[in-house]
Amino acid sequence: MKKKFIFLSLIFFTAYILFFPRDAVNAAANGLMLWYEKVLPTLLPFAVLSNILIDSNYLQYLNRILAPLLCRLLPVSDNGAFVLLSGFLFGFPMGSKNCAQLLKCGGITRQEADVLFVITNNISPVFISSYILQQQLHMTKMTLISYLILFMPPLVLGFVRLRRQVSKQSSLHSQTVQTVQTAPYLHKKPASGSQMNFKIIDAGIMNGFETLTRLGGYIMLFSMLASILPKLPLPEIFGICLTGITEITNGIALLGNSDLSPGMRYILAMAFTAFGGLSGIAQTSAMVKDTGLSVKSYCIQKLVLGAVSAALACAAVICLGI
Repeated sequence: MKKKFIFLSLIFFTAYILFFPRDAVNAAANGLMLWYEKVLPTLLPFAVLSNILIDSNYLQYLNRILAPLLCRLLPVSDNGAFVLLSGFLFGFPMGSKNCAQLLKCGGITRQEADVLFVITNNISPVFISSYILQQQLHMTKMTLISYLILFMPPLVLGFVRLRRQVSKQSSLHSQTVQTVQTAPYLHKKPASGSQMNFKIIDAGIMNGFETLTRLGGYIMLFSMLASILPKLPLPEIFGICLTGITEITNGIALLGNSDLSPGMRYILAMAFTAFGGLSGIAQTSAMVKDTGLSVKSYCIQKLVLGAVSAALACAAVICLGI
């Protein structure tokens, strides 16, 4: 059944490209321009830097600064603090990428990674304030409230799940040591000492470009898919919801040009952003492959977080009279 569905989807997608070539090309171009102008310059430098820090083992020195501060917020390990900061500060998909990379090299435990790759995979604050609130919704006054609506639910979820893990084990550090010694899914162990050479830098650069190129492909494909949905004979709000669930950038762009009330546009934008879209799920799946992390569990938790953020946005709209 699954193979038939995939086959029919590919046939339908190919037919769309053949019968609506102009729309398909424009959608592909828009997706690639979004990747080139927004995603690539924002994430590539940090992706390269993260690779170099992790592979050279210099991350331990950065963690001496980060861990004492962030561990007060969530009960995470030193490397978990780095994943937490990168995910919330630089945005999707750096949280899942760094989480998967540290899991593979034994820097964090499987239990910690199960939590972090969900709660740190969020849209960046810059994208929220600039593209969503300023360019599309014209609601810059909602910036701080939007941060709370989008970032508080995953932080609360992470705190509850990580605290539950801490109660079942003596410490996250001892569990990390045990995982490094016994886990069969680890590909390598972290270096015993710090090292830096051009081989590590070159590998970090190439890994960063590979990661961002893969993201560009997903963004292009899902932008093309999202361009099909408005052509379906559906009411406006259904078309917008389907597009936003598929790819949030196109969905929010439709919201900005829709006839919906400002309050409804804001609620849907927060829901789309918290969920991340099917495009985000596909990109996350690519980031965490070969780690054993459950994409199914990720989808369920992101759906819950999307619903919670939508409820909080609804409450904000009612309280502020938007």
